[in-house]
Amino acid sequence: MDKEAIADLIEAKYSELITWLENQPNDSWTQGPEGKWTTGQHALHLLQSIIPLNNALSMPKYLLRFKYGKANRPVRPYAAIVKRYQERLSEAKGKTNKSSKNLKTPTLADKQYLLNRIQTKEKKLQYKTRRISDKNLDTVVLPHPLMGKMPVREIIMWTAHHVEHHTNTLKQIIAISYVAHNNFYLKI
Repeated sequence: MDKEAIADLIEAKYSELITWLENQPNDSWTQGPEGKWTTGQHALHLLQSIIPLNNALSMPKYLLRFKYGKANRPVRPYAAIVKRYQERLSEAKGKTNKSSKNLKTPTLADKQYLLNRIQTKEKKLQYKTRRISDKNLDTVVLPHPLMGKMPVREIIMWTAHHVEHHTNTLKQIIAISYVAHNNFYLKI
């Protein structure tokens, strides 16, 4: 996938997320299903995952190559990255990264601030994606806590999917809670 398409995909996925979050009832921001994240925690997690990527992309690329090495394989297509992520998630069996394990629950007062920060960081990622050379996108690698080292092009594509994954999870949680709250029973 070329960098313009990746930047557009980032914009589309984050735009869908932000629009969805802005249209949700306030109580879902701080309350979630038993043992699951609240909507606010999902938003905070997505913010916390984009910040290190933007920070890494702000560093000189030779430092990243020195610290993490260079890609030793061709870049995978988007569909392969998504498939690999889903496989790794199922292997993890619900375990989360230690930084996401005890995620604080953002207050309703934090909501607009977090949404603004996500949008700012997403725009920054789009800009950095468009500005980085194709060579660096394909040869510089960054570590991912679940997927291992990935070329920058892949980790940016993964970021788009990660947002989609959490948006879909949130939609499912709301749908399930709506069904449970209204005593709807579906026969399958």
